[in-house]
Formats: sequence, C-alpha cells, structure tokens
Amino acid sequence: MQIDKILVLLLTLATLSFANPQEKLRVISLDGQANFRDIGGYTTEDGHTIKMGKVYRSGELPKLSDADVEKLKKLKVNVVVNFLLKEEIEKTGKDRLPEGTKEVLIPISTQEAQSLVQEANKGRKTGDFSKLPVELNPFVHKLLPKAGASSYASLIREIIKNKEGALVYHCSHGVHRTGTATAIILSLIGVPWKTVREDYLLSNITRKAGVEKRIVQLGKMTAKTKGISFEEVDMTNIKAFYILEGKYIDATRDEIIKEYGSFENYAIKELGLTKKELSALKNAMLK
Repeated sequence: MQIDKILVLLLTLATLSFANPQEKLRVISLDGQANFRDIGGYTTEDGHTIKMGKVYRSGELPKLSDADVEKLKKLKVNVVVNFLLKEEIEKTGKDRLPEGTKEVLIPISTQEAQSLVQEANKGRKTGDFSKLPVELNPFVHKLLPKAGASSYASLIREIIKNKEGALVYHCSHGVHRTGTATAIILSLIGVPWKTVREDYLLSNITRKAGVEKRIVQLGKMTAKTKGISFEEVDMTNIKAFYILEGKYIDATRDEIIKEYGSFENYAIKELGLTKKELSALKNAMLK
C-alpha cells in the first residue's frame, strides 16, 4: 500500500469516536488545542458527581485562535496553571488567554528521565526511536508523583481558592504531567480507578488525528534514514511512545500505593496537604 494511502486511511480512522455522550460533552473543541477537556461529570464511589465547568485539563495553549480565547472567556476561565519548564515556554510561546487571567507557573521536571527525554527529542527529529525503551511512559508516570509533588500541591490549592471562575491546568500535550495531576485529583475526590484510567485514555481519542499523522511522518523519516521501505519500518517503539495504554497511568497509582498506602496518605505526607484542605477540595469540586 502506498504511504499516502496509509496516511489517508489513518486520518479517516482518526475521526473522534466517543464511548458515551458524556465524553463528547467533556471535550471542548478548540482550533489551537485538541486535548482540552472538562474533568467534571464523573461519579465518585460514594455517589457524588464532580461539577462540570469548574476544572479543565489541557495541552499547551499558545496556538489558540481568537475564537478559542473568546470560548475560554465564555467558560469563565480565570486561572491557568502551567507545568511547562521555562525553556519549553520559550520554545513554543506563551499561552494565549483571556485578558485578566491569572497565570500560575509551576514547572515540573523529571530529572531521572532527562536522558530518555533527550533521546525522545532526537527521535522526533530523525524518526529513530530504536534507543527509546517502550517502558518510557510508565517509567515517567512512576517518577511524577514525587517529581511533581510541590506543583500538584499548588494546583490543588489553586482549585480550592478559585471560588468563582474556572481553572485550567496543562503541560505540553496534556498527557504525562497533566495526566498524573488528573489521576491524583480524581482519586483524592473518590473517583474509581477504572474511571480515572478511562479519563487518561481519552487523550488517545482527542489527539488521534495528530498522533497518527505524526506516526506516519516518523515512519517515513525512519525509512528514508535507513534506506528501507515504509512497510519494513518497525513501528513498535514509535507507537509505544505516542499511543497511551492504561498501564502507563497505572504506574502512578502503583507507585503511590507502594510508597504511601493510599492517595490520601500521599497527599498528606508528600504533597503536604492537610485533611482540612482535602475536605475543601471535595467541597470545591463535588455537587
């Protein structure tokens, strides 16, 4: 099959397909960010429901159109928490936000994974992901509960403080740093892990068109570099990097349970939150 035909097929299959109407309502359509969505609407184990229109998760926001900025304004977004490093912001640009939005910059870096991140950046330029282990994503998620602890604590406190408008938190693609933050928040509120996992994997749907296009591009680059046909390229490592699996976010839960016994203990011992603050988080987010 010709490469162009493969690309057309992948993009056709990339049309959003949601498991239920609630998922479609959760995703906010923006011109400049495909992975912007509400973390509300989920039901806790004790039967409460998370408010919608209160907290959103996203990827980076510098490419928003004027219409997107207006949409955020209508959503009453008044606080944006940004997990990106200074060099990441310098590379991609500052977020485009409604005037008067409070920006909270609390960067997260996983120092232990820096060599692997650098290898991934090389892979994005050359298409060669052969030196990048397929276990990279769960490894990063295992590190993030500690690496991002102070940032996650600050995020939770910003959610508690934001009584009137809506808050958005994001990293680059809305997957790793943001996915871990979401898993922590939802678990502390009492959402079942099965639901937390489903929310994480929803990024595969929202980002599908861009991810599948990128996978084909990298496959073509690899074929050219190695002097082989596209069909001969081993796509295993590339797909493992870009297509999320439930076991990736499971690594976050497993690490927290192993080290602290529960998400609540993690929040108290590692994030430095009080039981009063944990109660305030529930009051802020639950109906």
